[in-house]
Amino acid sequence: MAIFKKKKTEMAQLPPPKHIAIIMDGNGRWAKNRGLPRTAGHGAGAETFRRIANYCRTLGVEYLTVYAFSTENWKRSEDEIAGIMKLLRNYLLEALQDMEKNHVRFKFFGDLTRLSPDLQELCRKAEMTSSKYHEVQVNFCLNYGGRDEIIRAAQAFAAKVAAGECAPEELTEEQFGNLLYSAGIPDPELIIRPSGEMRTSNFLLWQSAYSEYVFMNVLWPDFKEDDLDAAIAEYHRRNRRFGGA
Repeated sequence: MAIFKKKKTEMAQLPPPKHIAIIMDGNGRWAKNRGLPRTAGHGAGAETFRRIANYCRTLGVEYLTVYAFSTENWKRSEDEIAGIMKLLRNYLLEALQDMEKNHVRFKFFGDLTRLSPDLQELCRKAEMTSSKYHEVQVNFCLNYGGRDEIIRAAQAFAAKVAAGECAPEELTEEQFGNLLYSAGIPDPELIIRPSGEMRTSNFLLWQSAYSEYVFMNVLWPDFKEDDLDAAIAEYHRRNRRFGGA
């Protein structure tokens, strides 16, 4: 596994994958490199998300899934967590105002019950209000962990068995997938992780079984449209065999 190095002259100009997922990593280091508080890095990262999400829409990406806040991120300082939640709140308020213009469908992966009541309501309202749009869907992984998602799905199936609705041996991959947050959504073909780190970090563990990972040595706030183009170009160079010869 290696970090993909972008060629300066490389532009994708190729059809994008139907579903792209991004681990938005490097905000804290971006801020530290500039002598700024970590919250400033998250603010810069939020602006990058807006720009890249808009660019994905212009490219024709149908699904964009972003790792916004993990189940492990609660270990961070109260100030940093509050700053992230404030940015999310502001983004959702802005998105609700612009929905008729942007036509973006919203979906949230994760356990939202730990969020503040007003933020939970904004998430529900964004999902409900945008459910009529079908051009592009943005999935926010919020208080999300891949292992937690799998455990919840297993518990849901166990409850069905206990209720006599099905037998354990009847479980299939398709049935299990329908118990995940991503039910009905195609798995991501391409997962991008900026920042130089080469870990999956508990992100979409079930859904990424055959995803192509591209690790890039650029911090998320510095991530540009040509970085996405380069990742798509790298994706097209891969030979996707899905276990075949």
